[in-house]
Amino acid sequence: MITEPTRFDPAYRYVLVLTGALFLSYLSVAMSLPTVPIHVVHDMGLNNSFGGLAVGIAFLSTIVTRSRAGASADRLGGKICMQRGLVIYAGAGVICLVSTLPQLPVTGAYVLLILGRLLLGLGESLGMVGMVSWAIGLMGPARSGKVIALVGMGMYGSFAAGGPLGLALLDYAGFAGLMAVCILLPLVGLLVIHGLPAVQPHAGPRESFWKIIGRIWRPGLVVGLQGIGFAALGAFFSLYFLSRGWAYAGLGLTCFGTGFVAMRLFCGHLPDRIGGTPVAMASLAIEAAGQYLLWLSPIPELAFLGALFTGIGCSMVFPAMGSEVVKQVPPHLRGTAVGGFAAFQDLAYGATAPVVGLLADRSGYASVFLIGGVAATLGLWVAFQAHRLIRHPA
Repeated sequence: MITEPTRFDPAYRYVLVLTGALFLSYLSVAMSLPTVPIHVVHDMGLNNSFGGLAVGIAFLSTIVTRSRAGASADRLGGKICMQRGLVIYAGAGVICLVSTLPQLPVTGAYVLLILGRLLLGLGESLGMVGMVSWAIGLMGPARSGKVIALVGMGMYGSFAAGGPLGLALLDYAGFAGLMAVCILLPLVGLLVIHGLPAVQPHAGPRESFWKIIGRIWRPGLVVGLQGIGFAALGAFFSLYFLSRGWAYAGLGLTCFGTGFVAMRLFCGHLPDRIGGTPVAMASLAIEAAGQYLLWLSPIPELAFLGALFTGIGCSMVFPAMGSEVVKQVPPHLRGTAVGGFAAFQDLAYGATAPVVGLLADRSGYASVFLIGGVAATLGLWVAFQAHRLIRHPA
């Protein structure tokens, strides 16, 4: 029987500290998510496709680095992997800050911004995979669902605070001031985790990345389909509100993050208790409802409700299916498996923003949420098929 960790459990306290450090560091991602497309469209004068590309390229970067990040976590340990990720976060902020120099032409500024976003994706890959590997090593694989839920609380709690904070900083200090803050925050996170105990990496024979993907592709596809709705909301909710003349656009990510974190707080133990696929199926149904509500919303209040439902629905899909992934691989391949699993979500994030940006240019911003709703509905079907295979293997 799996027992719940308590506040007196040292390993649990360490993981809570890691979650806090991730929250601080991930603000550098969260604050830039709604502000980068506004900076590209309004400050640089480029169209929505360029704005979507600038958002999505960071997620695309993680896709090609997840394998290396997972191998680094397995070989060097999660602590070193996470520390490297936070340093790279700060470096990405420096490049994006340089892109704001007024003497640069628009093309040069945009190229530097893209380079910074690519580096940010690498930092996110190392930081997240490193933390998951480190935290599971501290708490044990039997509580992997709880660990991944805490990781998400750190990341998406940042989105709850980072949306309005990023927009406020953009308005007050401009994009350059925002990037200066994005440099400092991961350095603070680096100081927070410095004294925490490392976990020795496990020894064992390696497998190819693609062989591991062959084991976990169904959970990966589920989390990828889930990620389309979040990517659409994160990249275009603010522009959606601006296009309709509605106020308080930054509260969209706050509503999303509030629902997301609340579910992690109250339901983070469920994948370890009842299994990952039942939790994922219920979650995807809620996400789909939220995306359809955003698509059809005639007033801002219903749009905020749709963002809240999307956060509630997205919250538990990654830890639910991630707990199934951890069960399918030996300890010495855990980092690589988690990296490969996360790459499916990264692919959704990286591809969604530029693709739906083209759709938004032609059909309006509301249409992007229709795509998110359809994707979540397909994810529900794939999760059901995965559930059947787990319960009744061939």
